[in-house]
Amino acid sequence: MAKLSKKRAAIAAKVDQDKLYTLPEAMNLVKEVNTTKFDASVDVHIRLGVDPRKADQALRGTVTLPHGTGKTKRVLVLCTPDKAAEATAAGADHVGLEDYIQKIAGGWTDVDVIVAMPTVMAQLGKIGRILGPRGLMPNPKTGTVTMDVASAVQDVKGGKISFRVDKYGIVHSSVGRVSFSPEKLEGNANELISTLVKMKPSSAKGTYLKSISVAGTMSPGIKVDPKTIK
Repeated sequence: MAKLSKKRAAIAAKVDQDKLYTLPEAMNLVKEVNTTKFDASVDVHIRLGVDPRKADQALRGTVTLPHGTGKTKRVLVLCTPDKAAEATAAGADHVGLEDYIQKIAGGWTDVDVIVAMPTVMAQLGKIGRILGPRGLMPNPKTGTVTMDVASAVQDVKGGKISFRVDKYGIVHSSVGRVSFSPEKLEGNANELISTLVKMKPSSAKGTYLKSISVAGTMSPGIKVDPKTIK
């Protein structure tokens, strides 16, 4: 096992792995233990009491973080020519259809989110194997398949993110950057958690919020007491 440097050991010592912190405490601590020279992401990992193998418990959705993500999302809009100007005016980074489908088929995926009109979805079948594994396939549940492409672009640029529970029942999501104030990080995390609570399936039994942890890029995880969430 690799030996921790003195600096990493000192940082790790600040996090009590046997303690469950409140969310405000965790957000203050995640900034304190950050060691990166770049504006690291702050991620929340939420284990839910769901069985993702059951269709009604395989949760996925979207949430608009009140303080944004701290990252500029690159958005591609796949639409017919009559919607192109609308998408461009809304702030889309790339707009087109056949030309971008060909680019993606050739391996290009230099975007964060793809928005598509319902009428063009059939044409995306040929690139589904490329987009699916990268989480780029447009989906009505995440608001990325819509005729109102302008609103979709504005939502993404304004801090709207998508999430889905993994096969272990955990939702992983960024809630900002370490440059954010603890209050903004807490506000974003609370918005995500409250959205998940509202989505609790009626068939899910027992404890719903099983565990929550917060971690910055390359920083130790900080356990949060679910019972302290407002």
